[in-house]
Amino acid sequence: MSWKIAAMLCGVGLTACAMTLGAPAPQLIQPVEVIRASEERVVPQTRSEITLSFAPVVKQAAPAVVNIYTKKVIQRRASPFAGDPFFERFFRDMFPERRKQRSIENSLGSGVILDPSGIVVSNHHVVGGADEITVILQDRREFQGRVIFADEESDLAIVQLDDAAELPALSLRDSDTLEVGDLVLAIGNPFGVGQTVTSGIVSGLARTGGSNRGRSGLFIQTDAAINPGNSGGALVDMEGRLVGINTSILSRSGGSNGIGFAVPANLVARVVNSAGQGQTTLVRPWFGLDGQAVDGDLASALGQATPRGILIEALHPASPLTKAGLLRGDVITGFDGEAVNTVQELEFRASTRQLGFVAEVGFLRDGDPEISSVLLAAPPEQPARDQRTLERGDGLPGLTVTNLNPAVIDELDLSVRASGVLVLKTQGPARQVGLRRGDLIRGVDETSVDRVSALAKALALTEGNVSLEIERNGRVGHVRYRR
Repeated sequence: MSWKIAAMLCGVGLTACAMTLGAPAPQLIQPVEVIRASEERVVPQTRSEITLSFAPVVKQAAPAVVNIYTKKVIQRRASPFAGDPFFERFFRDMFPERRKQRSIENSLGSGVILDPSGIVVSNHHVVGGADEITVILQDRREFQGRVIFADEESDLAIVQLDDAAELPALSLRDSDTLEVGDLVLAIGNPFGVGQTVTSGIVSGLARTGGSNRGRSGLFIQTDAAINPGNSGGALVDMEGRLVGINTSILSRSGGSNGIGFAVPANLVARVVNSAGQGQTTLVRPWFGLDGQAVDGDLASALGQATPRGILIEALHPASPLTKAGLLRGDVITGFDGEAVNTVQELEFRASTRQLGFVAEVGFLRDGDPEISSVLLAAPPEQPARDQRTLERGDGLPGLTVTNLNPAVIDELDLSVRASGVLVLKTQGPARQVGLRRGDLIRGVDETSVDRVSALAKALALTEGNVSLEIERNGRVGHVRYRR
């Protein structure tokens, strides 16, 4: 019998949906800092050291871990045919005047207080899209909350509690100092039974398979029991410092199976600091890079004794790596003093740094180690998107397109080598000819196009049989139709 292993979110009953952001973040949030270990850790030497209780750690950390209850109003059609003009014409009496039915969806999860003023970090999938958020502290005090920051890719959100002050809060530990084998505690509200503490160890670092959200996440893996409802709860070290936010499990049955994942504290710190600056979502540094991890075969071809680094396959002309002097064929090996071996790891490490930070990127060129300073910046919106829907006079009505630029490439996770005009939506004649959302139109008949204005002009001049050169899922082909 084969088992299907599925990555499951730990929140209960809340489906993924769009985020409704609250008011801008208050400017009084103090920036959070990550704390490096000051003493060298040692292996326990005596039986008494091994049998020490976790109670002092729990007493320190648990008051800052909260239960979160959310309500969301769901609009559902009263009938699959309601709102359809054809069916309502014949079955008008079968449909009530209100075409949609409202229902309330409840869910629960956990959160962590990181600022005494009532700044709570949780998972996006716990509070995302919620119409009402109730936060209950360990001492049973209740607060209403509102989302002030949301980042679905990292699955993190910040909730501001109303009329809160002098609340217990956790400090953050530098998650880069964690080692496999470190003892950790997971604190949360599994299955809604109330605050629960489980113990385990860090069983893996820099994991990429712990969530079905985002493309650049690296997670802390732990065998501390994490169950539905633990989402947004705290993963703390033996000094009661936050090392991660519990976010998902890998399970056959939906329950804890000894493989849980947490968002590292360094990314949590970046999110909280961004919220304190009035931002409502996380803007990540952009590298404009297509690359692949160096495996055994590549290492042999590159003359490496052991595989390491990321081989640069292509760089966007506007990439900060290009500006820093890196070239196609270079192998990136480090970022700001930390080794990197995948594009995801490089992107994650950069996402923990603020825009404008100058990072030292280590790389190999022809086998020789070099270092270059790279200014971290958001993907530029150049050229302007110029999004528009073509009309009948443009030659292919119903086609909504936009210019490609670094921001669009980053949003849609496209190759930096992508070219042409991006199709966003098709309807009417545009859909009938076979175009799809995500297609790249690279040419009209014998004319190449790389801007919306050029595409509209070329289509307007077509007559009779028309051939569009398109790229779909990395393959180039043609769509032909008669105008």
